[in-house]
Order: sequence, then C-alpha cells, then structure tokens
Amino acid sequence: MGKEGIIEPSLKGRVKIGTAGWSYPDWEGVVFPKKKGRGFDPLAYLADYLDVVEVNVTFYRMIPAEMARDWVSRVRGREDFSFTVKLFRGFTHERELATKEQEEEFKRGISPLAEGERLDAILIQFPWSFKNTEENREYLLSLIHRFREYPLTVEVRHSSWDHPGSYTLLREKGVSFCNIDQPVFAHSLSPTSEVTAQVAYVRLHGQNYDDWFRDDAERDERYNYFYSREELYPWLKRIVKMAKRAEKTIVITNNHYRGQAVANALEIKSLLFGEKVRVPEPLLSSFPRLLDISKEGPAQPSLF
Repeated sequence: MGKEGIIEPSLKGRVKIGTAGWSYPDWEGVVFPKKKGRGFDPLAYLADYLDVVEVNVTFYRMIPAEMARDWVSRVRGREDFSFTVKLFRGFTHERELATKEQEEEFKRGISPLAEGERLDAILIQFPWSFKNTEENREYLLSLIHRFREYPLTVEVRHSSWDHPGSYTLLREKGVSFCNIDQPVFAHSLSPTSEVTAQVAYVRLHGQNYDDWFRDDAERDERYNYFYSREELYPWLKRIVKMAKRAEKTIVITNNHYRGQAVANALEIKSLLFGEKVRVPEPLLSSFPRLLDISKEGPAQPSLF
C-alpha cells in the first residue's frame, strides 16, 4: 500500500501516540540508557518522546491513589501528556471477582488521574472468548453503567462484535470502540476504523502468529513483533480517517518486547505528521532504520 494521503500535520494535538506500559526489564540499554544519572525516572524519560502511556498495572492489581498521584507529579513538566488505564481483570476476565468493593477501590486508585485531567480513557479489554451473545451484551452494558463517569473504550477480539449493532450500542452510550491489530485467525477481529465516541482508540498488538494462541507462550513472546513500514502504512490511513471524525485519537503500540513498541510509536508519529522526531539514543543503536526519522542522528564517537 502506498504512502499517499497519510501525512497529516494538521492533526497534531488531536492524535496522541504512545505505548502500553513504560517499565520493562528488557528496555534497559535499548530504550533507556545503560548508564543512568542519579534519580533517573523511566516515566519522565518516556514522556519527553511520546504523548500518552497506557497503564498496565491496573489490569493486574488495584493501586493506591498515592501511586497515580506520583505519576502525575512525575510528568508535571509535560502538560499535554496523559494516561489511559486498563480496567482490572476481575471485571473482564474473572468476572466472579467483580465486586462493588473492587469497583470502589479501582475508582479511588485512579482518582488523581481523573481529577488532574490526565485520564484519556479507561480501557475495558475483554479476551477473545468474550463473544457477541445476549448475555455478554447485557454484562457489557452493566459494566459501562458502573463506570459511566469516565471516558470508556471497549476492546473485544472476537469477530462476532464486528457488527453494526455493536457499534450502535456503543454510540448510544458514548463509549469508544477499540480498533486493534492482532494475528487474525478464524473468528478473530480484523482491522477496523470505527469511531463511536469523541475519543477514537487504536491498539497495535503485533502479528506474532506463532505465539499468539500458544498455551505455553509467555507474555513477551506473544507481543514480540516489530512492524515494518509497509505494515504501518495501512494503519496510518485508518488513523487519519478516524482522527478526522473524532475529537481525540489515541494510538497505543503494545508490541513492547525489547522496546519495539517505542520504535514503532515514534515511526507512526514521524510518518503521520511528516516530520523528524526526537529518538532516544539507545533506540537508534537498537533500530538503525530510525535514523531517517530522527532529529539528532547517530551519536558521534568521542575523540578522547
């Protein structure tokens, strides 16, 4: 697919590009420098290059409000930097755990993000097994009602949800549909460009067909994928299409292993707006093809 029609500098400020998470051991020396100064902060570091991060820890456990308040403090120099948060898995993957007490605890934990106007969305991510049935639609509506005071995005992975009725339901509730890229097997959701609310949302998971549904695959193996430029171009066109219909568009790269998400996020940013971007120096060494989008170019060797 060609590159025509994907450079849209007019969308700057309306499209926010970032990664799922910001703290991974395998990012050391790849995204983050090997030698760090005193008080090095990976979140503040990443906020210098990207626009948004999707918080993963809230999917695995409840967080205290002090933790979210600390995140806001650490990016205070970037007034336009924001967060999205994944809803706790007890509401999506282990529904017998979705108690009223957990609902209240989750809301308390993320309250500093909402109160500080740093929260772009809560991501309600369901597994592939969550199919478009009457029972599941009723459960989804109940969940939307429980968290109705927040901007919400729903991610489903089964193709049965790719139906006009699904999009109508979300539009009526003012909830975003999450457009995803994933390995497409039978009954997997294919790429879409739906806008059902003021915020459009995109998540790029990679195309690791070998490990996506492998039972013994670790998380890093499933998301170990580096998009080629040719694979990014169709998504750039979809992002432009969505951004012209939404007030704000969030693009999250989730192929996090070894910093690939950061590299692809910066490529999307550069290709979409037609300009060179700042790239962390360690990333240039790990992904040399980023040299052509980098403002700084390669580091010069010392003479001493």
